[in-house]
Order: sequence, then C-alpha cells, then structure tokens
Amino acid sequence: MTFASLTTPLVGLVDATVVGRFGDAALFGGLAAGAVVFDVIFATFNFLRSIPTGLVAQAFGRGDALEERAVFLRAFVIAAISGLALVLLAPLIAAISEWFMNAEPALTAAMDLYIRIRLISAPAALINYAALGYFLGRGESGVALFLQLLLNGVNIALSTFLGVYLGWGIAGVGWGTTCAEVATMIAGMVILLGRFRAMPKISLQHTFNVAAMRWMLHLSGDIMFRSFVLTGAYFLFMRQSAQLSTLTFAANAVLIHFLLFAEYFLGGFATAAQQLGGRAIGAGDQPDFLRAARLTTGWGFALAGFASVLFFAFGEQLVGAITRAADVRAEAIFYLPWAVFTAPTGVLAFQMSGVFLGATWSRDIRNMMLLSFVAFIIALFAFGQMFGNQGLWAAYHIFLIVRGISLLSVMRRRVRTAFAE
Repeated sequence: MTFASLTTPLVGLVDATVVGRFGDAALFGGLAAGAVVFDVIFATFNFLRSIPTGLVAQAFGRGDALEERAVFLRAFVIAAISGLALVLLAPLIAAISEWFMNAEPALTAAMDLYIRIRLISAPAALINYAALGYFLGRGESGVALFLQLLLNGVNIALSTFLGVYLGWGIAGVGWGTTCAEVATMIAGMVILLGRFRAMPKISLQHTFNVAAMRWMLHLSGDIMFRSFVLTGAYFLFMRQSAQLSTLTFAANAVLIHFLLFAEYFLGGFATAAQQLGGRAIGAGDQPDFLRAARLTTGWGFALAGFASVLFFAFGEQLVGAITRAADVRAEAIFYLPWAVFTAPTGVLAFQMSGVFLGATWSRDIRNMMLLSFVAFIIALFAFGQMFGNQGLWAAYHIFLIVRGISLLSVMRRRVRTAFAE
C-alpha cells in the first residue's frame, strides 16, 4: 500500500518537471496554480475512494462478497455522473479559479489552459477513485499498485512526448495526463468486469437499495466537506503565496511536492489502518481494531522520521530536478526546512484519518477538520502578516498538528460506543 500510495503524487511531479524544463517562472506558476485548482476539485471527490474502501473493508470483515460488489457499483454511478458534470462546468470552474487566484496575466493564461484540458479526464479520474477504493478495501494492494504504475507510466511517456518532443508545452502536459487517466480507467474496468462476470448476478434492487444509498451519500457528504476544507486550506496557502510574489508562489509550488510526498509516503500505513480497521469493525473485533491503529501509527512515525532524513539529504537535488529557474530554485532551497518537517508534524493527522475512515466515523472527521481549519485561518493571516512566507508555512504545520490531536482526543469514546453496540 505504501508503494501504491507513493506513486499518486508522481502525476503532479511529472507535469511540474516537464514544464520546469522551460525555465519560465510564470509558466511553471501557471501549471502549479492549475494543479492546485484541479486538486481542490478532485480532492473534494476523494470520498469516491475513501468511502468505498471503508465500506468494502467492513463487508469483507463480515464475509459479504455481494455487498462489496454493490458498494463499488454505487460509487461507480456517482463517479460517472459527477465526472460528466465537471466536464460541462469546466469553463465556469476556470473563470472562478482565475478570479480567485488573482495572479499575473501570463500565469493566469497558462493556468486556464491546463485546467480546461485536465477537466476532460474528470469522469475517468473519478471512476479510477471508485475502482481503487474497491481494491484497497479488499486489501488487494498489488492491483492498486499496478493501476497506479500504469497511470504514471503513461503520464510520463505522453507528457514528455507531447510537452517536450512535440513542443506543445503546458497543453501537451495536460493532454498527456488526461490520456493516462483514461488508459487507467480502461484497465481497471477490464479487471473488474472479468471478476464480476464470474460472480453470481446481483439485482438492481440490492445494488441501489435506498437505505444503503442514503448511508453512502451521508458518509460521502461528510467526507466531501472534509476534503473540501482540506484542499481549501491548501488553496489558501498557495493564494497567500501568490499575494507575496510570483517568485514566492513558484518556490512554494516546488516545495509543496515535499508535503505531498510526505503525505503519500505515509499514505500506505493510513490506507492499511483504514482497511484493517474497517475489517475489524465489520467483524466486531475490538482488539484487532486497536492493534491496527497502534501499529500503523507507530510505523507511521518511524517512516516520517525516515522521510525527513531523505528530504534533508536530497532536498536540494530534488528542487533542482523540478525547476531550472535559478531564482525559483534559490528561493525554494531557502524555505526547504519548513517543507522537510511536514512528515513528522502531519503523521498523526494522516493516520487518525485512516482509522476514522475505515470505521466510517465521518461526523467526527468533518467536525475535527472544521476545528483545524479555523485554527489554520487564524494562524495563516496572523503569522503571514508578521513573518511572510515563514509564517505561511508555520500556519500549515499548526493545521496538521491540530488535525491529528483533535481526532486522537475523540477516538477512545468512539471505540467504546462502536463495540458496545
């Protein structure tokens, strides 16, 4: 699961590296701004991965294979409809994003082009979320890893070919990533159709049971809110960076990859906590649930320390690999220590989120995220005015710490309630 999770941010890193070869801060900033907008939109729909993972894991714990399949089909329908809606709303999304970001004209033009192209892949990307949730819920991390490697392999090949070799620039990068999402969706559907064909038929009445659909939508609403707030914090961080200067924005766009790598580096243990915890909830096994939470969190802290050592050792080389612009590279290296420490400060937030997602305790996730966001907003504007970019990074660290501690503080009560039923 760690290897599968690690491949996820490579999509954005590959795009950034290809555009970074042109040495243009405005072009690189436009890609970063477009990627932020894209991440805000798609991360809002991250429930299409996390909710199926938890529900499938719980059905797996109960030994209910029919319900596992039904969960995926419900998520598939929601993903397809949502993806088509995003395609139709692409011009409006681009216009609102440009207004909100309020950046320089050259950066805005590059951002607009990237957003419009990438949103074409929305149906495929969201269906990939649903398929990934099904496989992870069953603990089939090998299949998940295969699909993620396919996505990144096609993305690397096509983005490099179209963006650099054919000279399409940022448009080529956008089309390369879009084609990669579609190819991955086709591969995932081939695997699932082959598997489902060998299973007993499932009725539409069972698949779209009103109570089950209502429960999934309730969970999805809470997690959508959580994802929206999470990516909103990320979006505000980048917006405040743009208000300081284009150079600061571009430098933070480079450094944000360290934060994303830290999150996805730890994502394997968070996903393991989600799958194992959900399975224990389904089986009604409290000792297994607590063991999964302890082990994944402990190993998460160990891995976070290892990640920070790696970032310290090779951080400057990675910054140089992402961008050739000397001014951006120098600025990013100056603020590198802030990005390096996001792994240890964020590990508890990531792990607790995995535990709560597996147990489908969505209300607590929503409420604690809102509390953390309020703390982040206060710190962002207070420290940003006093300390500039240093203050922005300090505020983000506070956001990560509050997320983890707040969830941990309510876990004991939730465990008592869940296993007393």
